[in-house]
Amino acid sequence: MNTKRRYAGTAVFLLAAVLLMPLHAKPYMPKDVVWTTQSRNSSESMPCGGHDIGMNIWVENGDLLFYVQQSGWFDENNTLLKAGRWRLHIDGNPFGRRDFEQRLCLEEGCVYIKGGGVKVRIWADVLEPVVFVATESQQTRRAVLSYESWRYRDRPVTKAEGQQCSYKWLTPADLVTYADSIEPDDYWLTFSHKNREKTVFDYTVEREHLQSIKDSLYNPIGSLLNYGEMMAPGFHYTGTTDGTYAGTDYRSWNYVCDTLKDNIVSIRLNQLPLITAEASRKRSENWWYGFWQTSYIKLDTKDKAAQTMVRNYELTRYMLGCNAYGEWPTKFNGGLFTFDPVYVDSTATFTPDYRKWGGGTMTAQNQRLVYWPMVKSGDWDMLLPQLDTYLRMMPNAKLWSRHHWGHRGACFTEQIENFGLPNVAEYGKHKEGDDLGVEKNKWLEYEWDTALEFCQMAVKMRPWYPDSTLEKYYELVQETTRFFHEHYEWEAKRRGEKPYDDNYNMIIYPGSGCETYKMARNPASTIAALKALGYDFDGIPDIPLTVIDGDTCIAPAESWERIQNTEVPQLYPVFPWRIYGVGKPHLNIARNTYFKDPHALEMRSTKGWKQDNIWAACLGLTEEARRLNTEKLSDGPYRFPAFYDAGFDWAPDLNRGGAGMIGVQEMLVQEDADNNPVLFPAWPREWDCSFCLYISGRRCIEGTLKNGVITYTEDGVAGEE
Repeated sequence: MNTKRRYAGTAVFLLAAVLLMPLHAKPYMPKDVVWTTQSRNSSESMPCGGHDIGMNIWVENGDLLFYVQQSGWFDENNTLLKAGRWRLHIDGNPFGRRDFEQRLCLEEGCVYIKGGGVKVRIWADVLEPVVFVATESQQTRRAVLSYESWRYRDRPVTKAEGQQCSYKWLTPADLVTYADSIEPDDYWLTFSHKNREKTVFDYTVEREHLQSIKDSLYNPIGSLLNYGEMMAPGFHYTGTTDGTYAGTDYRSWNYVCDTLKDNIVSIRLNQLPLITAEASRKRSENWWYGFWQTSYIKLDTKDKAAQTMVRNYELTRYMLGCNAYGEWPTKFNGGLFTFDPVYVDSTATFTPDYRKWGGGTMTAQNQRLVYWPMVKSGDWDMLLPQLDTYLRMMPNAKLWSRHHWGHRGACFTEQIENFGLPNVAEYGKHKEGDDLGVEKNKWLEYEWDTALEFCQMAVKMRPWYPDSTLEKYYELVQETTRFFHEHYEWEAKRRGEKPYDDNYNMIIYPGSGCETYKMARNPASTIAALKALGYDFDGIPDIPLTVIDGDTCIAPAESWERIQNTEVPQLYPVFPWRIYGVGKPHLNIARNTYFKDPHALEMRSTKGWKQDNIWAACLGLTEEARRLNTEKLSDGPYRFPAFYDAGFDWAPDLNRGGAGMIGVQEMLVQEDADNNPVLFPAWPREWDCSFCLYISGRRCIEGTLKNGVITYTEDGVAGEE
């Protein structure tokens, strides 16, 4: 069953050089990741997953180990919990032989491990949250299967550890992560975490002065039940033992099989009927096969940096595909693939549940970079968990506006909880007379426009769903844009000023150019967003401009009071808002900004969420794009090459991988002012390449660059210049 589809469309190509001939589609086969030695610890694990499950899989000291994590396992404190760690020990140390191999088979979406006459295949089903572990042995062996949990007891949460949850530096002295309920039986085991009725949601409501509307607020974590069940036919329960891994104590529930030969263990993270392993394997293989045919990038060059860049693009896309059908989005700060924190930061001697910047908290500026690549890669169904999260948060965002300011519109803050309210620690402490709707935070105050990018993703998705599937997002776009109209009119009246300038354009003040240009008047990032979304209330001011060394550049805002961070909102009109770019008016203004703006130059980097690599590609700066994108998607410091360091956040850093994906896509195909495709606008002509990507209007573009000559098709039909 191939759940991915391409759609037909028409367009005229704008090309510098073309050869009119259709491409002959051949199945794309991604290259496996293969290791022939065991790993030292969990940081040297392989990612594997499907549906909404991620696993870290590795072999250490002869034992097969893996973590299982499902999106949405939030506890009372809004920590994103792992389901646990599994360990398979097989007598005779078969994985200690010279023929050992661990293979991530991308085409099938599974991990194979073999050695000493034993083969193990591990995968997650793509349509249900179920994991299968299938073992084959040439001879009968004794094996021990263990479920290991550090939540076998209540665990105090220290102030330093509070970054894993929503309390952050406000962590109460008596805060704990409560113990799970773990129930063994003969050959099966259940494990669950039932949240108490009172959670960090209640603490947030009180601190943010919302008690009077508490009963009307959406609360997804109160009394939430996270449930799992392991079925291990052929094994029998023998009791518990205690141990320590990576500095964290745990309890192990052990199951023994004296006659292991052919065996299948299943782990399901809900209470749905269990699909058979054979049926799961077939449909999962078909899904992953279709996933790789939907879009791809193929290189034919000996340039090692280019090979690494495209390879890590592919591996990042694979990790995003592991949460295709989750209720909750892939988190920028590690996704479903975090490992023991001491291997990220030696001072972080915490449990495997730890990640910096929270589990249920979303930093929107970072999160958007995980989801923008899915538009061009054609993974439109994978966007739904993120967009649906905004839909669920919207009632609270609307109530926030109504309660604190008395006007309409949805106020989505930058550091936002999965229940749609500002993170309580970032909200700050207010005194009498303060505007209770604005965060008392030097970085976050008045930053409300990131949500507009997710609205734009919903707009871009509409052609993929010509029926009414996306009508539910219309209100999201309407209410998010409405907020800016109503709030800044309210803000001006509160100060006793006119809400519009002499040209009857709205005045955005106080605003924020990302987290960087604070107390800004008409920030370029917000104005570009409202223009790109076709804001339809009152006039939008022009994007602010300035002159640097005699050349016109985009200004961050008309004015601002201070610079707080290292973002470059003066280039947001290039990306994500695409008002300037190749084949569009005033490209020189945007290029001047890139090369001459002193803040843009000072802040240039490929670390973490930095997006200079994207801007270079969007502006057709081939050498800059080559340099920045090969650096952005160079191998990370861990054994799995697309596990990037923590950067500004946590490892594996998926907003770095996502930003790298966007940069590569923009090097390959863009659109001019009339929405005509522009192929290879920032791609080195010596890198022979072919690709399949998507542009607006659900158009599938297949292009090839070989020996400096471009061939192309659109939905299988060649176009003309």
